[in-house]
This record gives sequence, structure tokens and C-alpha cells, in this order.
Amino acid sequence: MAACVTPGAPRTSPKAITAPEVAALGPYAAAMTAGDFVFVSGQLPYVAATKSFAPANIRAQTQQALDNVEHLLRAAGSSRERVVKVTIYLADATDFTAMNEIYLPFFRDSLPARTTVPGVNLPPGVLIEIDAIALRGIR
Repeated sequence: MAACVTPGAPRTSPKAITAPEVAALGPYAAAMTAGDFVFVSGQLPYVAATKSFAPANIRAQTQQALDNVEHLLRAAGSSRERVVKVTIYLADATDFTAMNEIYLPFFRDSLPARTTVPGVNLPPGVLIEIDAIALRGIR
């Protein structure tokens, strides 16, 4: 079955997105835009300015990972209000409630769909990883 393309519609190629506040820690794009979407790769609680991870507590690490997501969204011309899907990977399921204490005010009234995967083997000292899909454009 052929794809439906609107005649005259602009075709945009996928584009890698970077932000000075965020460091990709491997061979991948920190974020990509494709069409109307922004795909943010899993963000660890890494502080690029200090080249270290946030303190080893779930609240600080959740905030840092979310801040990294937000920096990339802004660099892509989007915002946290445009996020439609989030996946959260937790090293320890007992951190779920404390993580939510930081997550909920971050998204306020625009809560996206979400999957939380507990018991994930993350790098030593890392308690959380967060990825996101958002619509492009600021609202």
C-alpha cells in the first residue's frame, strides 16, 4: 500500500538535535526531529557542565533527567507541554513515589501518556533514565 503524501507538502529529513546543556554519552543522537515530531533519546541524570551524574538520590536524578529532556525539546523547537509520550526506566521500583513527586509538577496540567519500567539495569549510581516523544512547536 502506498504512503499518502499531500501534494506540495514540505518534506523534512530527520535532523539530529543537540543542546549545550546535554551530552550524548554514546554513539547516538540526543534527540531527532522527523516531520512534526521530536524524539528524545533516553536521558540519564548527567550534568554536562560538571561531567558527572546528579547526586545518587531519585529526586535529584529525576529533576536532572527531566531538565535534560527539556533542554533538548527547546533546542528542537518544542516544549514540555507538547510531550505526548514518556518512558521512564527505574533501577528500583521503590523509587516510584519519590520520582512522581518531581515528575508531576514538571508536566503540571499537560500529563503525557507514560510507561514506567522498574528494575532496569542502569549504569552504576544511575537510578533513572527518561525518553520522550513530543510534537514540534511551542504552545
